[in-house]
Amino acid sequence: MKLFLDTADIEEIRTVARWGVLDGVTTNPSLFARTSGMTYDEILAEICTITDGPVSAEVVAEDAEGMLKEGRHFAKIADNIVVKVPMSETGLEAISRFAAEGISTNCTLIFTANQGLLAAKAGASLLSPFVGRLDDINEEGMVVIRELSDIIRFHEIESEVLSASIRHPRHVTDSALAGAHIATLPFKIFQQMVHHPLTDKGITQFRADWDKARKALEAAKG
Repeated sequence: MKLFLDTADIEEIRTVARWGVLDGVTTNPSLFARTSGMTYDEILAEICTITDGPVSAEVVAEDAEGMLKEGRHFAKIADNIVVKVPMSETGLEAISRFAAEGISTNCTLIFTANQGLLAAKAGASLLSPFVGRLDDINEEGMVVIRELSDIIRFHEIESEVLSASIRHPRHVTDSALAGAHIATLPFKIFQQMVHHPLTDKGITQFRADWDKARKALEAAKG
């Protein structure tokens, strides 16, 4: 399963890229609002110099023509830009027209397998069910990931299922087991996946034992 970073923070992206585990980046207006000093276009262009994987840029227009105008603009920034379009009737129209023009899309705000199927039929490259938000309202988000992944594989559809709204490391594991092609997660979740109390304790203990053995050897020689 591919791992995307869900952020517009350049330093977070550079950090995960250095780990060698970054397959792409997803952004949205809310994430952009947390940054400062750069325009959205500038941030997208910078991200595309860090990773050659898909970089999702979200439209904010509510009509199809507006979505198309914004998406075409984003697509010119770099070859790996994917236009992020919300699930809606106008969103489906925009996705189908983007597909006809050869522009890759990420259909966001999916909450049912049926919505994902419609987006795939319209030509979306990526399908983004929001598992965390479903869990928030006492529905099981992972069911949608599992159902949609099965539909995509059974019917050999080219779209990929992207597990979004990841709230904790277990969501990542469950997404992989449920058949998601991709999970996009915040920087904090990446960090949580790296660390474990026993791993951290082991590193500290190994270092202490090494220092003790080295000092004992130096004392014996001296």
